[in-house]
Amino acid sequence: MPSTTTPELIFLVIYFLVLAIVSIYGAHRYFMAFLYYRHKYNTLDPLPFEGPLPRVTIQLPLYNEMYVCERLIDSVCAIEYPRERLEIQVLDDSTDETRRIAAASVEQWRGRGVDVVYVHRDNRAGFKAGALENGLGLAKGDLIAVFDADFVPDADFLRRTVRFFSNAKVGMVQVRWGHLNREFSMLTQAQAMMLDGHFIIEHTARNRSGRFFNFNGTAGIWRRQTIQDAGGWQHDTLTEDVDLSYRAQLKGWQFVYLPEVVSPAEVPVEMNAFKSQQHRWAKGSIQTAKKLLPAIFKSDLPWSVKIEAFFHLTNNLAYPLMVVTSILMPISVVVRLRHGWYAVLLLDFPFFVAATLSVCGFYIASQREVGLSWRKQLRYLPFLMSLGIGLSINNARAVFEALFNHNNVFTRTPKLGMGRVDKGWALKRYRGSRLSLQPFFEIALGVYLSFAVWFVADHRLWASLPFLVLSQIGFLYVGLMSLFQGHQLFRRRSVEVVEEAPAIEVG
Repeated sequence: MPSTTTPELIFLVIYFLVLAIVSIYGAHRYFMAFLYYRHKYNTLDPLPFEGPLPRVTIQLPLYNEMYVCERLIDSVCAIEYPRERLEIQVLDDSTDETRRIAAASVEQWRGRGVDVVYVHRDNRAGFKAGALENGLGLAKGDLIAVFDADFVPDADFLRRTVRFFSNAKVGMVQVRWGHLNREFSMLTQAQAMMLDGHFIIEHTARNRSGRFFNFNGTAGIWRRQTIQDAGGWQHDTLTEDVDLSYRAQLKGWQFVYLPEVVSPAEVPVEMNAFKSQQHRWAKGSIQTAKKLLPAIFKSDLPWSVKIEAFFHLTNNLAYPLMVVTSILMPISVVVRLRHGWYAVLLLDFPFFVAATLSVCGFYIASQREVGLSWRKQLRYLPFLMSLGIGLSINNARAVFEALFNHNNVFTRTPKLGMGRVDKGWALKRYRGSRLSLQPFFEIALGVYLSFAVWFVADHRLWASLPFLVLSQIGFLYVGLMSLFQGHQLFRRRSVEVVEEAPAIEVG
């Protein structure tokens, strides 16, 4: 048996250190589930209002949303609230057909007596945060609600949320997202489960245990005074919602989360759009961590709040470590096998349980709590875990861009107005991020892991197999779907360009 070299020992130490850190972030899901079940009934009962209901402004930020803007405006204008106390702002930064559709819809509802105004900016300064801040300067309301273009709020949204502002300490109320197109595909099913875990378990656990949680950029309502007291909407991060939320809670404002109130929305149906959304969220959370964690740790907040804020805002640091783990794991297996350390291979299994199987318990719990059959949803879990791993190159790039202050451009997530079974997404004009070299790196890592899967199976090293298989499938799926769907959209766009080209007259 060959002797162990110093480089091999250093390599194994680095490998297990990286694996341990990933496992800590994975095991944090167990803690979130513990907090959820311990505090889920710690609800806040609203006090009755004294005097008239507060004036409310609902802001609808739009940017090239031609497929969904009319649906949004119609649903918001149908919200039940005293008309003399309600204002609706359509904040449109669009450069396409959306402008005409939104303006026409606004005029139609104004003719019915609804106080709805159309506000168009000729530039996108500050992106969404800039549009909201601009609208705030024109708003009449004491309370400010926000809905993104793909949402369809129920008519009772204000009736179920405004009453909590009878407590003068409450600065924001957030409701749970629903999913209009959950059943569209495996990808949308997985996204719905991911969001359910966040909204059912994490939000409830943080809010009702006294930790900080965040406004999600939409389907929530703010006290205007809270926004102003916290410094207003700022656009130095890509997650202006998380940034403002933490600044407001640092000021002492209380937030309320209502998981029983659901506002339906659309999840991306195309891989590149999904990756673009995840990239923005991952990058923005790290930007917010850089910006606010020093102030959080210097504050007089309890350590339980500070530590949870750290895990919440830095959670995406796990993605670069997952990429490193996926690369190093096959090499570590070869090194240990070379020295006959068969028993040491079993050390991977506890890390696998902490880092990966925690996903199973976390998301199954969320599906039970949302009222779905956890047995039926169980079939999506392997795919969900693979998808999470497959996203790690995409989100790791976002983390490094945030750490090194690179390319702070807001990339919108296309909203296509897709239903449960509508398969015409490739015919829509909007698309996700442009084709790049990233899918080729994802596919290359998937091929590399395929050789690793063959090697460990051939040597019957079953303890190392589960994580390798999940990673192999995840990287291959994400990479191949990015190329395939991106190519479909590219071909469609090329056809549109040819069709729209002016005819050349031959004299």
